[in-house]
Amino acid sequence: MHPISDGETNSDDPLLTTFRLKNLTLRNRIVSTSHEPAYGEGGMPTDRYRAYHVEKARGGVALTMIGGSAAVSVDSPPSFGNLSMYDDGIVPWLRRLSDEVHAEGAAVMTQLTHLGHRTSHFSGPWLPTVSVSNLREPAHRSFTKEAEPHDLRRIAADFAAAAVRSQAGGLDGVELEAYGHLLDSFWSPDLNKRTDSYGGSLDNRLRFPIEVITAIREAVGPDYVLGIRMSFDELRPGGLELDEALEIARRITEAGIDFISVIRGHIVTEAGLSRVIPPMGEPSAPHLSFAGLVRQQVAVPVMHAAGISDVATARHAIADGQLDLVGMTRAQLADPHLVAKLRRGEEDRIRPCVGASVCIDSLYTGEPSYCVHNASTGRELRLPHDVPVAENRKAAVVIGAGVAGLEAARVLAERGHDVTLYEAADQPGGQLRLAAMAPRRENLIGIVDWRVAECERLGVQIKLNHLVEAREVLDADPDVVLVATGGLPNTSFLRFGSELVHDTWDVLSGAVRPGGSVLVYDDHGAHPGLDAVEALVQAGADVEWASPERTVAVDVGSVNAPPYLRTMASNDVRITLMRRLVGVERENGRLKATFVSDSADRTCTRVVDHVVVEHGTLPNAELYHELLPHSSNLGEIALHDLLELAEQPLGPNADGRFQLFRIGDAVNSRNVHSAVLDAFRLCFAL
Repeated sequence: MHPISDGETNSDDPLLTTFRLKNLTLRNRIVSTSHEPAYGEGGMPTDRYRAYHVEKARGGVALTMIGGSAAVSVDSPPSFGNLSMYDDGIVPWLRRLSDEVHAEGAAVMTQLTHLGHRTSHFSGPWLPTVSVSNLREPAHRSFTKEAEPHDLRRIAADFAAAAVRSQAGGLDGVELEAYGHLLDSFWSPDLNKRTDSYGGSLDNRLRFPIEVITAIREAVGPDYVLGIRMSFDELRPGGLELDEALEIARRITEAGIDFISVIRGHIVTEAGLSRVIPPMGEPSAPHLSFAGLVRQQVAVPVMHAAGISDVATARHAIADGQLDLVGMTRAQLADPHLVAKLRRGEEDRIRPCVGASVCIDSLYTGEPSYCVHNASTGRELRLPHDVPVAENRKAAVVIGAGVAGLEAARVLAERGHDVTLYEAADQPGGQLRLAAMAPRRENLIGIVDWRVAECERLGVQIKLNHLVEAREVLDADPDVVLVATGGLPNTSFLRFGSELVHDTWDVLSGAVRPGGSVLVYDDHGAHPGLDAVEALVQAGADVEWASPERTVAVDVGSVNAPPYLRTMASNDVRITLMRRLVGVERENGRLKATFVSDSADRTCTRVVDHVVVEHGTLPNAELYHELLPHSSNLGEIALHDLLELAEQPLGPNADGRFQLFRIGDAVNSRNVHSAVLDAFRLCFAL
């Protein structure tokens, strides 16, 4: 019943066996599944977009899929940088991309969709959004028009035309998106409220999707690869369940579908989205066994991607017959050379995906995708993944083994420099090691461990438990000094009572475990404040979380936020918004916190047992300032040269003994990606 691989390979690794998908031979089993990184321009996959996918092809992927949610119709406006597959102008861009991907030995497809209700009618051309029924979509806040028969005829034709453009652009196939968008809204028993020939029975609910598949198949011919990505269990009341989904799969396969990418869950809510795309703190590959169950009951090849971030899990999925093709999409955002390293026997050198999901969450804040600890991903045209060896070897000192310091040491060593890395603590990692103490974010330690291993491989001298002083640096007579000493929690924003509060570091490190009633004041809006809330409620505290913002944790995105919010809801954490903490004082053995409102001329107070604050960090830069007069560049980074990856000038101080730079939180309160980026692009040209 089920197709099998031809098994050709020079390796005994199941992941490296070839696979026949219709008339297409894939060189291995690893796929980068459809996703939208928002690297295009004006709906076109221009140079940046192309370079991102070509890098993965160069890195050995079998199939890279572009155009996550690529729109087939003008009334499917882009909600996060979607490609405009309804525009004939896209064909030359597709051809250039496909030619370069093919030249590297990989196949390439695109996903096609009409977003239906899952977009905004206040973007693009401001056309009314259409869906199966009159719906309200919470993520993009659109109210939809019930699609009329003439809309459906037009959209089916648009799907076919988009597939023809894909074919003309040299792509190897297309995949239909059918979870949370227009196509599957028709077969959804919960969303389809129609009373015409497109509603009611399964035959009727499948009418439009099969009309689309039929139109595409007639337009591109019998040999072109056509797949679908669909949910087989929506995991919500009234949603699609497995038995009916399997019947749908049988019928659409008969209509012309060649492969299925299995999804479990729904994306109606942020909580649902975070189950489909599991963030940090969730089990690895949570839907893999379910996908394996589906594979045993469908007649076409199956691929699946959801939290499969490591090679061992991917290998198990293939070896155990659960999947035909394994999606390692976020894993290849972290390391686009994953397959090449696997082929070379360098599995231990693969940069790990830690599940931080910055790549996804950034899209929901209007930014392109970035990997939390690979500065080159999405910047291939400006920041190559491979670090060149410098012409002249230098002696470099890096002070501080947090993520910025570790990245600086790694890149300098890749350049061929002689690097010594000093760290005052007994372990490397800095603030990232502290963040990884939160159970939800423990995988972040992979960012540290990978860099430590790479530094050791490259011969970096790592000196732990070593609080280096200015005299020791001067005695070492280096050519370059990088200060990456990080920052310390900022409580100075309070007008009074800063000595009475704890900070989130105190809570996360276990230095304090406040009990009773605890106020967590978060003027950062990122993970640390929420990590502290989780630690406190798990210790039995009665917690109130407060912020001057009008939303909860503004910098924690749609994938990462739901688990935190679930914890807060389950433990009756009180949420207070639009209140700015100005001071804390003692009152009858307790603490009185005073708030002001930015929106009204009034104050309010809380009386609690403890106050915990999160307000970012202030630079720990004392050593930097001591070294400053001894440097040739007086600490200046020439920004134009930095951005052009040009070597930094020696600087104006003729008596200077070395170039001096500071990076990461030693500059100002940053984040992990900023620290990696600071270090990488500076050291790339040193």
